[in-house]
Amino acid sequence: MQDLTISLVQIDQVWEDKKANFSLYEEMLARIEKPDLILLPEMFQTGFTMNTELAEPFATSESIIWLKEKAREKQAAIYTSLMIIENGETTNRGVFVSPTGELDFYDKRKTFTLAGEHEKITTGKSQKIIDYLGWKIQLQICYDLRFPEIHRNLWNASNGSAAYDILLFVANWPAKRGEHWRTLLKARAIENQCFVAAVNRVGQDMKELDYIGDSTVFNALGNQLNDFSNGQGVVSTVLEFQDLQKIRADLPFLQDQDATNC
Repeated sequence: MQDLTISLVQIDQVWEDKKANFSLYEEMLARIEKPDLILLPEMFQTGFTMNTELAEPFATSESIIWLKEKAREKQAAIYTSLMIIENGETTNRGVFVSPTGELDFYDKRKTFTLAGEHEKITTGKSQKIIDYLGWKIQLQICYDLRFPEIHRNLWNASNGSAAYDILLFVANWPAKRGEHWRTLLKARAIENQCFVAAVNRVGQDMKELDYIGDSTVFNALGNQLNDFSNGQGVVSTVLEFQDLQKIRADLPFLQDQDATNC
């Protein structure tokens, strides 16, 4: 199992301006050397808007085409989210694009009622765990973070392994609830004995909400593995699989859980 280098791209998203955001990301991506996986904030090319006219058809999405090009150029996977319209419904869809252009997706299960997201966005119905470079990765989006029941990491006694190794979060999480962000990310890492990698935006949106960033990575003990300023930038962190295995062996808490997912 190889170690995994995750790069978090933290920007001040331009409200509802896809081209401007593409340019910002291109500037940031140029700074990253030899990543395995790159995370971009939630609704990466529009900001967290409820303007569903900006949603794109999944099969012909220009933004997904852009993501595929960048994944190929960087020879790294990219995970982020955007609004997708499909079969007459709009979803906040997480897309995981591999360097070869293969695509996995996850529809956000917990829409953010305080912003009226539940009125415009259709919720997803199931979890998504993917395999990438031998790592099992669960995909999540922003508000999902508050609901531990949808992240529960199950232990498979028959093969001695957990359902997943990494939780990914892409977000637009306001600064005024920043303490919740940091605390919940740490809790998800500890209770699920996994790495947690999370990216958030900075700046201020058109609703005059401030965003502090705090993009970060925690290990399975809840230790923060990186330091991030509150400005635009990129930070890369190496996840060591042997460290995760050692923590799970030394502290076999997952093996003591109930047999069913409550």
